[in-house]
Amino acid sequence: MISRFMEFRSHKGRFLPATRKVILSNGNLALYIPMNRKIVITAAILGMFGVIAGAFAAHGLKPKLTAYQLEVWHTAVQYQFYHVFALLFLSLLPADRKFTGTAYWLFTLGIVFFSGSLYLLACQDLLNLHIANIIGPVTPLGGLLFIGGWAAMALGASRDK
Repeated sequence: MISRFMEFRSHKGRFLPATRKVILSNGNLALYIPMNRKIVITAAILGMFGVIAGAFAAHGLKPKLTAYQLEVWHTAVQYQFYHVFALLFLSLLPADRKFTGTAYWLFTLGIVFFSGSLYLLACQDLLNLHIANIIGPVTPLGGLLFIGGWAAMALGASRDK
């Protein structure tokens, strides 16, 4: 089973951009882990924005939002990071698996809908927007996308092509 996902070869440990494989080595034995570049780049960008959002709340929004609004913002950041890590794990699955692409889109859109709607809801008073009845239903939709992403990843990991 492990040979389907990884290759063992004799090589010095480093990342080979041309093959898009991470190489971990111990002496002359190396472990090649294929990675899906698009998923890694998406995870890196969303992770970067998650750090920015967390720092922005801690340093810029803290005096302007209520404790409840900061808690909503924190929930958005927290779930964004959970699913960034899910994307990074997903990048280790073979890209040609039937459900890898589906899980990628479900996780990515889930982050946009779930976390994005919570960011807007947390700041609606600050921005003088009254959008709770419009944006509010988007949050559970993002949660459903997350659930679908986890299910697709489980199916993709458990099935052959």
